[in-house]
Amino acid sequence: MNSTPEVRFADVSAAPAAGRQAEVAGRLRALLPAHCVLFRDEDTRPYECDGLSAFRQLPMVVALPESESQVQAVVRACRDLDVPIVARGAGTGLSGGAMPHASGVVLSLAKLNRILSIDPLARVARVQPGVRNLAISDAAFVHGLYYAPDPSSQIACTIGGNIAENSGGVHCLKYGLTVHNVLKVRALTIDGEFVEFGSQAPDSPGLDLLAAMIGSEGMLAVVTEATVKLLPRPPTARVVMASFDDVMRAGEAVARIIAEGIIPAGLEMMDQKTTRAVEPFVHAGYDLDAQVILLAESDGTPEEVDEEIGRIEQVLRDSGASATRVSASESERLRFWSGRKNAFPAAGRISPDYYCMDGTIPRKHLGPMLVAIADMERRYALRCMNVFHAGDGNLHPLILFDANDADQWRRAEEFGIEILAKCVEYGGTVTGEHGVGIEKINSMCLQFSPEERETFFALKRAFDPPGLLNPGKAIPTLARCAEFGRMHVHGGKLPFSELPRF
Repeated sequence: MNSTPEVRFADVSAAPAAGRQAEVAGRLRALLPAHCVLFRDEDTRPYECDGLSAFRQLPMVVALPESESQVQAVVRACRDLDVPIVARGAGTGLSGGAMPHASGVVLSLAKLNRILSIDPLARVARVQPGVRNLAISDAAFVHGLYYAPDPSSQIACTIGGNIAENSGGVHCLKYGLTVHNVLKVRALTIDGEFVEFGSQAPDSPGLDLLAAMIGSEGMLAVVTEATVKLLPRPPTARVVMASFDDVMRAGEAVARIIAEGIIPAGLEMMDQKTTRAVEPFVHAGYDLDAQVILLAESDGTPEEVDEEIGRIEQVLRDSGASATRVSASESERLRFWSGRKNAFPAAGRISPDYYCMDGTIPRKHLGPMLVAIADMERRYALRCMNVFHAGDGNLHPLILFDANDADQWRRAEEFGIEILAKCVEYGGTVTGEHGVGIEKINSMCLQFSPEERETFFALKRAFDPPGLLNPGKAIPTLARCAEFGRMHVHGGKLPFSELPRF
């Protein structure tokens, strides 16, 4: 299935020979303490998937190095043995990007979890890849600083994983994604050589390879250290919660806020299914009669916040909001956000399983997209909770289904691929912050031409000639896309579940 012979993508479904497993485990045990090399099924089972748990694969071996030098030794050994490597952080990703290779090594960076330094004057922190996202802000709090990207999994997700997926969060509209907040990355090439990308200076010489590294899903190099930007904690923050009885008006309100030159710290949308699932869990005070609610946050000095909140409220009312409410205290502000941040676990309260999609569209299409998803719900006979990073058009529809029912799972996949196809139709993309992994590899065929995909492969070859770093992820081959094109539209269905995974 590989259209570019220089990059090899092995069949991950094939179980490794016992002799091969013993060879690789033995080689790694000569480099690491025995407890840092796992190969028995019961020990490797926790690594069989990431947050996209519907797809699972036991790795041949799991390595848990405890230092940067040990990471280097593992990478060099795998290169010598011609063994694929899947780097892994906390495993909170949602696209199967950290799903193991059956004949490969999962390289867990969880034990590299130290904050190496915080410079409050330069407003930067040097951290290892296993440091949790929220831990940086906790450590910088004493200096009045924080790390801005705040994915909903920030209590658990790691900086290495954030870099791999270019994670965002509810405040990415104003403060940017991971790519806007990481200044420098130290990483290992497949040959076990250290390379530094980026700089603490405003710019660095040469090509901007830092931007290529961030969001590359572990396919180019293995991150061992990152220098991240810290921001002053805003003295004040308040949230406007607005109710809408019409999804089209809510979408128009988002576009009008941005058109007015207002860039809120956060601008999020939740539909009625989501608020009704979340409210009994978090008691955020959401309007359960509204078809859609918007959360718009302003931060800065008290004077700046008062002025901006007034402008936001006016735009919301002019756009047809049936009610608005402004947080009266910090605890209420956090409560408003708690519902949004707990939308995913709340889905588990009302459904055995959920399938979280991740696409982006221009803001002006938010309303039509909600209408289109409602039509898909009827056709696929499945419910869908809609949670959007509305400010930048990043969608997170949660398709509810029962994985014990094979037909429901098939319909959920078809539903998801149609959502992504609609994103492309509206001029958006098939992923916003969750990455491609294995989940969206077929959908890449919808968005990118063969020539564009060959450019992706060329970059992959430049960094990883043997194709050992996270093989079979993110970039579809010509053969895969030809098969996807043949099956994409047939009788009004999208039989995505019938396509080969690798």
